[in-house]
Amino acid sequence: MTRTVSVLLLLTAAAGFVACTDDGPVNEIRVSGYVEATEVQVAPEVGGRIVQLPVVEGQRVAAGDVLARLDPTDIELALQRARAERRAGDAQWRLLAAGARIEDIRQAEAQRAAAEADLGAARRDLAAAERDLERFEALMTAQAGVQKQRDDAAARRDVGRERVKAADERVRGAAEAVVRLRAGARREELEVAQARVAVVDAQIATLEKSLEDAIVVAPIDGTVTQTIADAGELAVARVPMVVLTDLGSLWANVYVDEPHIPRITLGQAVTLHTDAGGEPIEGTIAHIAAKAEFTPKNVQTADERSKLVFRLKIAVKSGTDVLKPGMPVEARIALK
Repeated sequence: MTRTVSVLLLLTAAAGFVACTDDGPVNEIRVSGYVEATEVQVAPEVGGRIVQLPVVEGQRVAAGDVLARLDPTDIELALQRARAERRAGDAQWRLLAAGARIEDIRQAEAQRAAAEADLGAARRDLAAAERDLERFEALMTAQAGVQKQRDDAAARRDVGRERVKAADERVRGAAEAVVRLRAGARREELEVAQARVAVVDAQIATLEKSLEDAIVVAPIDGTVTQTIADAGELAVARVPMVVLTDLGSLWANVYVDEPHIPRITLGQAVTLHTDAGGEPIEGTIAHIAAKAEFTPKNVQTADERSKLVFRLKIAVKSGTDVLKPGMPVEARIALK
């Protein structure tokens, strides 16, 4: 009788064990992950020595607040030089556009008249020299002249020809100068002068922007989580000097096994739990990864790290001060 009771007790315990191991369909899963936030590494657009760094780590800033000021002396000096070059270029363009003064035209005409007078005198002297040469050559033919007188007349004739040639060139040059002065600057000359002014304008605009960029401002609302530089240091263009974190826009990355993904939808409500316990934090599934990956080593156990999972991004409602970037969390997700 005792042996029969023992057998019945063993059968009852085995049946209970089987019932306990048969959990039925899974309607909720708990997965692990970590919290992330938007981080912005703020870098200056120009280089220079930091003269002011008015923020400290942990300070909240709004978009547009000053994070740092760089020494603008070199930029201001270059800007002064560029503006002076711009004034000179503009004056040169206006001078060409205005054309020659009436005084300059009258002076050029007077020079042309003087050149024409010199040409007339040179031609008269040449004619006299040619007549003298003809007379001495006639005397030489009649054997009544002197060879030296004939040679001297020929030399005066040659000098007269060179003088006429030079005077004629001066007349042409003076006449062309008068025409140029009356016509004013050529269109190409005006375009070159305008182009030079435009180049300087571009330089001025670049320097003015650099002067504005010497004041580094916050691009977003956030909290200063790291200051990489200090006042007095030499900042390098496009090298981060302050890190801002948007603690008002947090999310959690969690990893779900592939068999559960078809039963999860975008926008689905999720509750997050921290290691500290406390009230659960509400969130929604904002993104489901398009392809599987291995579970990150800092999320799961050694056995579970070998599994292929899908990453879920869970958006957290703003206003919570519990979650911090890098904090591990556990998400409870109801399966559809």
